[in-house]
Amino acid sequence: MKAFNVAVVGATGAVGNEMVKILEERNFPVAKLLLLASERSLGKSLEYKGQSLPVEVLKEDSFTDVRIGLFSAGGSVSEKYAPLAARAGCVVVDNTSAFRMAPDIPLVVPEVNPEAIAQYKQRGIIANPNCSTVQMVVALKPIHDAVRIKRIVVSTYQAVSGTGKKAIEELSNQTRALLGMREPAVKVYPHRIAFNCLPQIDVFLDNGYTKEEMKMVNETKKIMKDDSIAVTATTVRVPVFYAHSESINIETEKKITAAEVRELLEKAPGVKIVDDPRNLVYPLAIDAVGRDETFVGRIREDESITNGINMWVVSDNLRKGAALNAVQIAEILVRDYL
Repeated sequence: MKAFNVAVVGATGAVGNEMVKILEERNFPVAKLLLLASERSLGKSLEYKGQSLPVEVLKEDSFTDVRIGLFSAGGSVSEKYAPLAARAGCVVVDNTSAFRMAPDIPLVVPEVNPEAIAQYKQRGIIANPNCSTVQMVVALKPIHDAVRIKRIVVSTYQAVSGTGKKAIEELSNQTRALLGMREPAVKVYPHRIAFNCLPQIDVFLDNGYTKEEMKMVNETKKIMKDDSIAVTATTVRVPVFYAHSESINIETEKKITAAEVRELLEKAPGVKIVDDPRNLVYPLAIDAVGRDETFVGRIREDESITNGINMWVVSDNLRKGAALNAVQIAEILVRDYL
């Protein structure tokens, strides 16, 4: 297979680290791997295929001879550098929210809408959805195709790694402080996260929802190509290090039973059914860490409405929710377009 020069932007962050690992794990056809970050990371290095690769400072001319760029360094960085990279001939897979809702940029989950990748030619950029949206649509698209989903009500229980390395450290430090009978420092979140749940992810908007909640609403409609789906979300940060969990309730146009949902999802790409409540078996965040699948369980009919289904969906937010999804997009690019 032809090999390509690949750049990882934001390589020293939590998602960037995972991107480098996944490129190696999946034996992506890399000719040369370029690790890019801010000046703060100068002097650092990362391991890749037995080599120690230096982290270089991101510059406007960093993308000469780079064919694929995996970006995860924040929206403002992507807004500036992704168009520069695209103009240099690099196809950008961007993990920030900078381009997700742009009508001329595809928003892609490979198990759900791989055909949308073809639109990358318009601006040379493909957007990776929000981590909480990714795992939800992986679980819901087969159901939508079968019986059409009219309404989605989702509550998320999101790990601190979704915020980044500083949040992981803060949960660890706060937990140790509290167990040692010391006052914990609160820096990353507006309130203490250790032994607590925060019903706020990102900033509040004028409608009373947070930015994260509206991302789930708008991105779901775009990915599923159906603006008529009614979506409402409540996103919560919980004291878990890795893997997001979601309680999802759907109302469908046609009746579908819990058994039929299980049968559908057992065949669905990227989904693993973990659903044996009598034996206390259901998806757990701690079991999803380091795994590529989206785990689905607690599948049951909503007895309060005629055509309703409840389910519990768990996935590693750094992998399927971010880095893995980006690499899967790049794999399709290499296979079908480049």
